Amino acid sequence: MVQSHGQLLTFFNYFFEDNLFYRRPLNNTPSGSTVNLQVRERFSWNRATYYCNATTIAQKGTIGDNNNLIYVSGATGYWINMNTNIACTDYSIVLSVSSGEYYETHTIPLNVAFSIGFVLNSWISNLVVGGSGSWSVINQINTVIRPDGYINSSPVAVSLSVVSKQINIQHVHAIQISDFDETDILKCRWSTSSGNINAYDECGGVCLGVPGAYLIEDNCTIVFTLTVAGSYAAVALQIEDYYNNASTIPMSSVPLQFLLYGYAAPSGCSIPPAIIGSRPNGGNL
Repeated sequence: MVQSHGQLLTFFNYFFEDNLFYRRPLNNTPSGSTVNLQVRERFSWNRATYYCNATTIAQKGTIGDNNNLIYVSGATGYWINMNTNIACTDYSIVLSVSSGEYYETHTIPLNVAFSIGFVLNSWISNLVVGGSGSWSVINQINTVIRPDGYINSSPVAVSLSVVSKQINIQHVHAIQISDFDETDILKCRWSTSSGNINAYDECGGVCLGVPGAYLIEDNCTIVFTLTVAGSYAAVALQIEDYYNNASTIPMSSVPLQFLLYGYAAPSGCSIPPAIIGSRPNGGNL
């Protein structure tokens, strides 16, 4: 059976901020043989495919292609598929984006690790890399007890669904990341098609979707230059937390995917903005 799917714009996961998978134990102190995890998903879709407006939100209408977050690797038999239809929470007419989220509580045995994902098609066609290709957004569920005796919470990352940048200029874009476990060391890396902790293709058609971009992993900052006006470049990252600086294996891996849109400099705007005059000590730009 061949299915036709809407065009995915971006994806993030789990319980907290925009566009990412995230998981958090409702009680991080181990008790018994299982843990209740709150799992949150957030997606942004092409609004032309999945329409949302104020009426949709007021009526608690849903958007999405009615598929599932499925098990992809690791310990088996512990995941119950989670539907990807989500309540629409916000939209943009200008960007043609419908966004929303959904969360569930899953009971998982302690001391197991496995990965789940949304693996289908197709990305929007107007991408520098991976247009109309497959998408793969992968997250690890890990209930292994931390060295400090608690159950881990996965990191949280925040980004707009679409970030617009002028072409042919080098840009530095920092992604906000945080963690309920305040002492954890947070890093981000490019999602990869193989050889990763999830033992699965993490990015589908948009692996390294921003040609020439450089990622500073310790503070999750991307340095890049867009070259094609009117096109999008997909950023596919994994946000991961480590117990301390000596740790080499992350305790969780959370996906973050969003789009960079390139635009040409408007006519008559060849001079970049500048700060004129003195600025008070400690003042803000």
